[in-house]
Amino acid sequence: MGAVKHLNSDNFDAETAKGVVLVDFWAEWCGPCRMLGPVLDDVAKEIGEDAVIAKVDVDEAQAVAMRFAVRSIPAIFILKDGKTVQQFVGVQGKQVLVNAVRDALK
Repeated sequence: MGAVKHLNSDNFDAETAKGVVLVDFWAEWCGPCRMLGPVLDDVAKEIGEDAVIAKVDVDEAQAVAMRFAVRSIPAIFILKDGKTVQQFVGVQGKQVLVNAVRDALK
């Protein structure tokens, strides 16, 4: 069973370099971001060990958020071997995210 990882400026590159990673850029003060939290937990459970589901707090990792040109949150990026293959802005449904991760795994 997968769990949501918390990434920061120190571990972001190492954690996203290989495989498929869903990264949610969020902030504690963002209402829609908090709504997305339980959805990500469900996505992590369904995806399991096939991919990493991760969150980056934009207030704590501003350099990473700037690198991805995050302007609005929540911003969700699907990365494969460190490269963006798909991205979303705003709250997304569980199935949309699960399908995006599975597409990236192909």
